[in-house]
Parts: sequence; C-alpha cells; structure tokens
Amino acid sequence: MSPTAVPRRNDVIASSRCTQKYAVGSPARSNASPLASFHRFLTKVIQMHQLQAPKASRNQDTGRVSVAGVRGAASPEEFTMRPSMRFASRTPPIGSSPGDRREAPYRVAGGGGTFTTVPTTTSFPPRSAALRRGGAALLAASASLLIPLATAAPALAAPGPASPSASASPGASHGATAPDGKAGPPHKPAKEPPAQMSTVGGELLGKPGTQVQLGPGAPQLPKEISGDSWLVADAESGDILAAHNVHWKLPPASTLKMLFADTVLPKFPKDQKHKVLASDLAGMGEGSSQVGIKEDSTYTVHDLWLGVFLRSGNDAVHALSAMNGGTAKTVQDMQAHAEELQALDTHVVTPDGYDAEGQVSSAYDLTLFARSGLQNADFREYCSTVSAQFPGEEKPGKKRETFGIQNTNRLLTGAAGLQPYKGMAGVKNGSTTNAGNTFTGVAQHDGKKLLVTVMNPDIKEANEVYKETQRLLDWGFEAAGHVKPVGVLVPPKGGDKPGGRAGQGAGAQASVTGSSKDGMWTALGITGGALAVLAVAGFVVHRRHPLPDLVRRRPKS
Repeated sequence: MSPTAVPRRNDVIASSRCTQKYAVGSPARSNASPLASFHRFLTKVIQMHQLQAPKASRNQDTGRVSVAGVRGAASPEEFTMRPSMRFASRTPPIGSSPGDRREAPYRVAGGGGTFTTVPTTTSFPPRSAALRRGGAALLAASASLLIPLATAAPALAAPGPASPSASASPGASHGATAPDGKAGPPHKPAKEPPAQMSTVGGELLGKPGTQVQLGPGAPQLPKEISGDSWLVADAESGDILAAHNVHWKLPPASTLKMLFADTVLPKFPKDQKHKVLASDLAGMGEGSSQVGIKEDSTYTVHDLWLGVFLRSGNDAVHALSAMNGGTAKTVQDMQAHAEELQALDTHVVTPDGYDAEGQVSSAYDLTLFARSGLQNADFREYCSTVSAQFPGEEKPGKKRETFGIQNTNRLLTGAAGLQPYKGMAGVKNGSTTNAGNTFTGVAQHDGKKLLVTVMNPDIKEANEVYKETQRLLDWGFEAAGHVKPVGVLVPPKGGDKPGGRAGQGAGAQASVTGSSKDGMWTALGITGGALAVLAVAGFVVHRRHPLPDLVRRRPKS
C-alpha cells in the first residue's frame, strides 16, 4: 500500500505551544490506642503517596496533571485509513434529548484512508524461565520489610484476606459484584501457559512461547521482554508480526475497559446528561480508581467517558453501566460483544476490569478490542486525549468548579520519567494485584500503524510495561516488511469479506479457525492522532484535592 500522509500537529505545554519532532521510540481520636493511631498515620501517608504517584500500588492506574503540564505532548500524528469491513450492525444511540454540552479545553482532528491483507507462519520454543528477569532478590528484600507492617496493620491500603486482589487506592466500596450478585476473591493465574491454547488467528498462536519468523534484513526481537503474554500486530492488515503466549487467559485489569467502551459507547450521544445516584456507584471493588464523581451531580456522557479513559475511573464505568440498564446487563452485553469479535478467551465478570473470580482475557483479545474500538471516532478521541477538565460537585447557589485530569497512558503523556512515544495515539493501560500491569497501545510511523499489547511483565518496575511496549514498537516498525506473519487478528462475525491479496495461498486461510475461515483480516478506522491537549496557554493544574473529595469512601457491605 502507498504511504499514508500524516499531518503534523501542535503540542501544547503549560506556558506555550510548540511543534516537536522525536526519534522513533523511547526518548483518631484522643482516646485511640497508639497502635491504631499509628495505623491511621501510615494509612494517610500511603493515601497521600498514592494520590501523587498514580502507579504506586493502586488497583487501577490513575493519573493527575503535572505541575509543568504535558511536556512534549505525545504523538502529533493522525491515523488515516479506510475500513475494509464493517460490523453487521451497531446499536443505535439510545435517545434522550441532548442537553447543553460543555466543551472540554482540547482539540481533536480526524481523517480517512486505506487497507491491505496478509497470511500466517512459524515459531521459537518457549522462553526459559531463567532468562526472564524479575528482580526477585530486590522484591524478596522489600517483601521482608513490608510483611511485618502488613500483618501489624491490616487496615492499610493493601490486600486484606477477604479481598486479596484489591491493591489499594484510597477509599472505595467493598467487593466487586459479579452478574449473579456474588463477589469473591480471584485465584492467581497459573505461572506457566497451557501446553495448547486457542488457535483463533492461526495454528502457531496456540503454541506456548515466542512465535516469530524473521526474513532477510529483519532485526532480532528485543531481549528484555518479560511480559507473560504479548503481541505486535499491523493495525491495518491485522497481521501479527510476533507473538508470545497470546491466547493465555490472564486477568486483564483496566484494559478490559476497551471492551466496555466498544460495547457501550455507541449507545449514548455525547451531550446526553445523567444525574448520578448513590445506587449507580454501588458495588465498586475495594481500592478502585475513581475520577471523583459525586452523587446527585449531573454529568454529560462526554464527561463520563473522559473519566473512563483518562482517569480509568471505575465510578464513571458504573455510572455509564447504570445508564445501560445496570452492571449485570452491561456485563452480559460485553460478553456478547466479545463473542461477536471472536474474542473467545475473554470471560467478563465486572465491567471495569477489577479483579474478580473467573475474569480473564488475553493479549490477543485485548488487541481485538482496541482494533474494533478504534473504528469509532469518539473512542479515538477519548483514548488520545492527554488532559482535560472534569466537573466537580454541584452545589446549590454556587458556580460549579472543575479540576484537571490527565491520561494514565504514559507513552502518550510522557509522565513519570518517560518521554512521549512518537506517533502514540492511545489506547489503554491497567494495573491490579492479580493482573500486574497491562497495556495496549497503538502508534504510527512513516505510514505504518502498529498495535502492541503487553500483559504482566515479570520485571516489577513501575514503567516496565511501557518500556517493553516501546521496545516492541521499535522492533515492529523496523521489522515491518521483513517478517512473515505468524497469525492474524480475525474479523468479527458478520464482517464483510474483503478480497484477498494476489498470491495468497489457501494454507493461510486454513490456519484461521472457526468462523474466521472466511477471512484473516479486518478493518481499522484510526483517526487517532486526535491528540487532545490543554487549549489555553499558561494553564497549569496541580490541584491537590483532599482525599474525601477525590475518592469518596463508601461503607463496606
């Protein structure tokens, strides 16, 4: 296919606007006991730390606007493509009279484009566990220091025995509710992948270990990739350039919000308003990340989706789920949509990705969710928004205030010591106790669009999932055209059957199982560049919201 023209876009920082070019890749009470008081003191310290360090030990990764604004603001590029297939149907918007929409201070742009097709191929044996770096000695030493604190102060923001999956973020309600109304702590995933996994997308994808077939001039895969599961795929053709345990069923964390968005987002117009009730926020898991939604306050659908994508707000997810008929119905809708997308490794229990018994997905499925969602212009807008203003609590007789929120995708924002990755345009990150860190990202360089998903790196360092994504993106852009695909991202059921490329053999078709036999490629309508930034020069946000205002504590049930 001919290179797609990609317009450049201005990046806005706190005090000025500039255009930058980057090289591809990473650049108590008085009568309280002393022990109880000490517990409260430690709790407060941890809570304060978590508010200012989004990646700490929170159940869901959240973000804040930095003092200096968004430095280098990521990815000044737009994805422009023409979809080669469409879903058989899309749920029409659920009507309600549109209200006055308050515009967020950022800009979005879009475009249209082209597609190609491709086949499948070969593998490496499974990686030796001895080669996977995890910093085990350091972790063990840290654990030996922290265990006495955890046992002496079980009320701290760490997993309690009744909910071992809930890594702590300040204040939230107890227990995630499954569709049947029961909540329970999830089991830890197996330490090794199954000997045989699903072959959706190609026979090689069902094998454990790394799958890649290097051609002449192809670079070697980066060595420091410790994710339990990962893949690199061409976002347009759907070709999988390299894969590792891609059908291993693992906890997805907040990356499952991509499926939630792809399922629910088309149903409601942006300017529809919703008054949040206490019942809307019931059932959130303990330690859930929240954007700061207030009961009895009204928000537009646009506001709520910003809360989902930027702050990874489970409160926003639950408010939107209430609009959709409740959590149980939303979970059912998500499961049905996953099956429509042929994401057969996925079992949905909670709409927000919070750890729950039986809730799993895979790197393959998460990439399908991202690819499907990116066909929706609103999805592209939200996942590429760097920062925005979010409405505060409504108070009678007072002007409603707003506060700044920032996207938790560090390759988009350049936060926490990382540089923005050139061409990065979304999609979603996540973090829970059981899932570890997960991330799906999409980026473009020289007309090539790649999707990368990484799940649970063994190296337990705050930015590791982003660093491994960077390495895989760098490799993918260099390797494109020099490797044979090892599989393909299948189209959804009912998708149009695109014409095959000349010379494509029947063997490639045969390697794709189930209803994917009619084709091995799908469409992607990414206009994603849509980098949303602070629109007013000189605007700086570093508001430290008091804990009760940012994340409301809810009584444990």
